[in-house]
Amino acid sequence: MIANFFTSLWGRTMLTLAVACVGAIIAWAIRAPMFLLIGPAFAVSLAGLIGLQTQIHPRFRDACFVVMGLTVGAGFSAEAVATMGRWPLAFLMMAGLTWATMAACRAVLVRFFGFSRGSALLAGAPGHLSFVISMAESSGADVMQISVTQSVRLLLLTMVVPFIVVAMGVDLSGAILQAGISWPMWLLAVMVVAALLASIVLARLNVPAPLLIGAMLVAGIWQLSGIRSGVMPPELVMPAYVALGALIGTRFVNVKMAELLRNLGAGFAITGVAVVLAGAGAFAVAWAMGMAPSHVLLAFAPGGLETMIAMGVVMGAVPGFVAACHMTRLMVLSVLLPLMARGVDGSGK
Repeated sequence: MIANFFTSLWGRTMLTLAVACVGAIIAWAIRAPMFLLIGPAFAVSLAGLIGLQTQIHPRFRDACFVVMGLTVGAGFSAEAVATMGRWPLAFLMMAGLTWATMAACRAVLVRFFGFSRGSALLAGAPGHLSFVISMAESSGADVMQISVTQSVRLLLLTMVVPFIVVAMGVDLSGAILQAGISWPMWLLAVMVVAALLASIVLARLNVPAPLLIGAMLVAGIWQLSGIRSGVMPPELVMPAYVALGALIGTRFVNVKMAELLRNLGAGFAITGVAVVLAGAGAFAVAWAMGMAPSHVLLAFAPGGLETMIAMGVVMGAVPGFVAACHMTRLMVLSVLLPLMARGVDGSGK
C-alpha cells in the first residue's frame, strides 16, 4: 500500500517536497541566499535527472500560487503606487530588450550550437515556456531540444540572480519573511475567496498566472485601503517558497542526462546573453527612474514570472513594478514570436 501511495500523484508530490526540504536545509547550511528557493530547485532538478518521478500536484501548486500572490500583495504601499507614473519607460525598455534578447540568442544558437533557425528562435525566447512549446509542437521543431534549453535557462536564472543581487550589495540573509503582524485566519479566508474570483476574471482575459496576479491584486487593494494592514503568516509563506523551488526542479523529470549535456552549453549561452542585456537595460532604467538597480534587474531578468515576483518580496522591490514588467515581457513575446517565426519552419528552412 505504501508503494502504491508513492506512485500516486499526491505520493509523488510528498516525495518531491521531501527532496525539496532536504535541498533547502543544505542551502541554509551553506548560507546560500534565498535558500528556501535555490535549495529545492537544485535538489529536485538533480532528483529528476537521476530518475526520480518528481511532480507537484496541480491543486497544491495552485494553492501555493495564491499564497505567494497574497504575500506579494502585502508589500503594496501608497509610496509604491506613487511611482507608477515612471513605469512606462521601463515597459518600453522591456519591449526593446525582449526583441534584442531573442535576436541575439537565435544568432548564438545557430552559429555556435548548430540549432536550426526555427528551433533557435523558440529556444532563445526569454520566457513564456508553455506558449513556446506549443509553437514548437505545431511547427515541427525539436521540442526536447527547446524544452531542455529553456529549462536550463530557468534553473540558472533562479540560481544565479540571488548571487548577482548579493554582489550588488543587497543583504538577502534572513529576509524571506515580511515584518509585521500576520493577518487573522478569517481575513485570509475572505481574501482567498476574493483571489479565486479575481483569478477567474483574469483567466478569461488571458492574463498570465491568474491565480498569482489575482491574489496579489486582492491583497494589494486591501493593504492600500488601510483598514487592517498585515502580512502573510510565516507558516504559509515558507512552504510556498519551498514548493515554488520544487516546481522549477520538476522541469527536469524524464530528461535524460545525455540530452541535458547535449544542450547544457546552449542553456548557459542564452542565459548569459539574457543576463548581460537585462543588466545593461536595468542600470540605464534605474539611473533614469531613480530606482535601485537590483530591483530593476529583477524586473528585467527573464526568469519565471512567479519566481522573479517571489524574489522581489525578499528584496523589498515594488511588487507591482516587478509583476508589471514581467507581464509586459510575456505580452511582447506573444506578439513577437509569431512575427519572427514567419517564413521559418521547425527545420529552419
